Amino acid sequence: MTENTPRRTGRRLPTTEQLRIWRDFIETTEALRSELSSRLQRDSGLSPGDYAVLLALSEAPEQRQRSSDLAAGIGWERSRLSHHLGRMERRGLIRREDCATDSRGAEIVLAPDGAKAFHSATVPHLRTIRELFVDTLTPQQLSAAGEIAAALRARLSTREP
Repeated sequence: MTENTPRRTGRRLPTTEQLRIWRDFIETTEALRSELSSRLQRDSGLSPGDYAVLLALSEAPEQRQRSSDLAAGIGWERSRLSHHLGRMERRGLIRREDCATDSRGAEIVLAPDGAKAFHSATVPHLRTIRELFVDTLTPQQLSAAGEIAAALRARLSTREP
């Protein structure tokens, strides 16, 4: 039986080479994420979570968003977001305000200090992305990386919960 032959159960398992590529992919993306996080924290004092929240709020209409929409937009559980928002609020980066359209809900608003922190962090963060990702790849590799990300995202969006 070769590595590509289906097992008796009918399931196909990854080959040794496919597993090597998978591990390389996972280990490299984790190392890249770690370095990006480290530099973001060092250069701006913001965590990747802070940056994700501030980015979403900076792009939202009137720089405000319901917390449930914010959680969905950045891919976090609502409880995780709630704890993180509490820390950000204590630092003056965001404010929580009653929702004008729903008395039970709250909106998260980008505070002036949050907008300033986000704008100060953006250029150094984008330079790091350029250095560690964009400039490392050829145009063809960058295009292939985009295609790979799109294929993975499409597959994950069709899976059952």
